[in-house]
Amino acid sequence: MSSPVAILGGTGQLGFGLALRLGRAGVPIVLGSRDAGRAREAAERAAGLVPEGTFSGDENAAAAAAAERFVVLAVPFASQAPTLKGLGEALTEGQILIDATVPLGPAVGGKPTHLLQPWHGSAAQQAQALVPKGVRVVSGLHTLAASLLEDLDHDLDQDTLICGDRKADKEPVAELLGRIEGLRVLDAGRLEQSRIVEGLTPLLIGLNIRYKTHAGLRITGLA
Repeated sequence: MSSPVAILGGTGQLGFGLALRLGRAGVPIVLGSRDAGRAREAAERAAGLVPEGTFSGDENAAAAAAAERFVVLAVPFASQAPTLKGLGEALTEGQILIDATVPLGPAVGGKPTHLLQPWHGSAAQQAQALVPKGVRVVSGLHTLAASLLEDLDHDLDQDTLICGDRKADKEPVAELLGRIEGLRVLDAGRLEQSRIVEGLTPLLIGLNIRYKTHAGLRITGLA
């Protein structure tokens, strides 16, 4: 894969952990941030942790423009719409936006175990409404603990559920994310199913608080 994968929100814990895992799997990464300097600092830190990887950093629009196919959105819900609106013409037809956004309570001053109800039905559907025509949204990565992604010594042994309206979009996303060792990618249906999948995040947060752990998701009974 010669074209990099852009991770917007790459200086945050989820985005940075994902960058490390994909970078270790041989995927070139450009980390995006509102501040290009912070993005470059994160890229240097990633290169120190994964010397065999290829990392660069830039502000969000430039990072998205550098990605031929895949752009990952790993920002808090409160930042989702402003980030996408701030990309201008950086997103172009044929790109796939992998949306990891979860509409959690802190976006409006609430608790992280509370799920908000976006007007469009889910955060992923809101993203689809905000991106330019021809850019497809596939949601995923909602049940992965960011701290475990960053811990490269931890064996993931988890599933992630992806949702999207076209099989032709979900298959390459599954191939990309499936490069991460220990991560199995499962097709959970159309984009509207994101409303259900996003709701698993506050459920897991509650379990983590209650049992003082980092719970993940594993679906049994599949070949």
